[in-house]
Amino acid sequence: MKAEQRGNASVSLQNPTLFNNTLHSPLSGALNGCLGSLDGACLEKLLLHCASALETNDVTLAQQVMWVLNNVASSVGDPNQRLASWFLRALISRASRVCPTAMNFNGSSTIQRRLMSVTELAGYVDLIPWHRFGFCASNSAILNAIQGFPRVHILDFSISHCMQWPTLIDTLAKRPEGPPSLRITVPSSRPPVPPLLNVSTEEVGLRLGNFAKFRDVPFEFRVFDNSSSPSTLGEVAKCKESPSFHFESLLAHLNPSTLNLRDDEALVINCQHWLRYLSDEQNGSPHGASLRDTFLDIIKGLNPQIIVVVDEDSDLSASSLTSRITTCFNYLWIPFDALETFLPKESCQRMECESDIGHKIENIISFEGFQRIERLESGIKLCQRMTNSGWVSIPFCEETVKEVKDLLDEHASGWGMKKEEDMLVLTWKGHNSVFATAWIPNGLED
Repeated sequence: MKAEQRGNASVSLQNPTLFNNTLHSPLSGALNGCLGSLDGACLEKLLLHCASALETNDVTLAQQVMWVLNNVASSVGDPNQRLASWFLRALISRASRVCPTAMNFNGSSTIQRRLMSVTELAGYVDLIPWHRFGFCASNSAILNAIQGFPRVHILDFSISHCMQWPTLIDTLAKRPEGPPSLRITVPSSRPPVPPLLNVSTEEVGLRLGNFAKFRDVPFEFRVFDNSSSPSTLGEVAKCKESPSFHFESLLAHLNPSTLNLRDDEALVINCQHWLRYLSDEQNGSPHGASLRDTFLDIIKGLNPQIIVVVDEDSDLSASSLTSRITTCFNYLWIPFDALETFLPKESCQRMECESDIGHKIENIISFEGFQRIERLESGIKLCQRMTNSGWVSIPFCEETVKEVKDLLDEHASGWGMKKEEDMLVLTWKGHNSVFATAWIPNGLED
């Protein structure tokens, strides 16, 4: 493999005989068998060997395995090679912090991501149905829940900068009885994860307002931060984006007064790829509950008409590094493989999308404690959590199922959808990728 085809983070080894030493180590059979192999299982095995060495502070073995990985992983190779190159980068990042004086590296492990324009963000969302699946399923469930209501208030928790709402606004404009008055409230800051946008939340709200005006939908966009009551778009200077994000502070402001809830509105809670950023550790919150459970309890107390929860269908909360690598490697293979079907290997758009996934990998693999913010749980575990928290699931109607299927027809043939109890699950070649669920507070169904 040519040097220029390797990943940006490469291991610098001073000992020219290290390769021979590697082949004579106790792992020689496994490592030798992987040289020249592009098999995903073999790459996963190498990653696990490296992780195990780091967990036992075996610096020499970690360097040896990284050397091998650096020669079989590639940022412009096949999906397994490209995925492995990001895992290698994450392991290098972890090693450089755990034992900085013992490890020598070329390149930076910090992933730099440029800011997108709104137009670029739209293209990003359309690339694969990772986000659009959730938008489609959620919007359909929301429309069913707000039938007959003249005023609707959406409390939006998401990482996609309100890209979900133009489609909903367009559909509301066509409602036979006329569109409702729509209000959307968002927090002023979001988890510091891709996609990142080069305009403020307020600017996004202005654009939504212009679109709603064009479609004759009465519209209001409000932003609330952690230190003041919700601000209108005219108070931009008082509500700036925060470079960091603290859920503890956010939870204190989720109350009817701060959110300016109104009795004559149907309240909708929208959680798109959001819950995983709330810590699931049972500390730092009242009664020993996790921030995730506390958030759900607070939201339930607001008595919403519906809450929709969409997230990636994988369990990446394990404390063991090797367990996280196994699950993460086999799960995040999905978007790498999907991108392979329609974008050239050296496509800039493809590389940028993969770098966003690399951001996730680095956080899952490189960090522990409060610095590891990616704590996914599977759809099944989320459903059990919601039930335990006093929520009742709402099945998706056949019309919603049809709309999602029509959406997937616009994408590669490998994408599919299945129903698991009341969940809708996006699949790639039969593998679960994203789940969508809808809930109401226990008792509201009466």
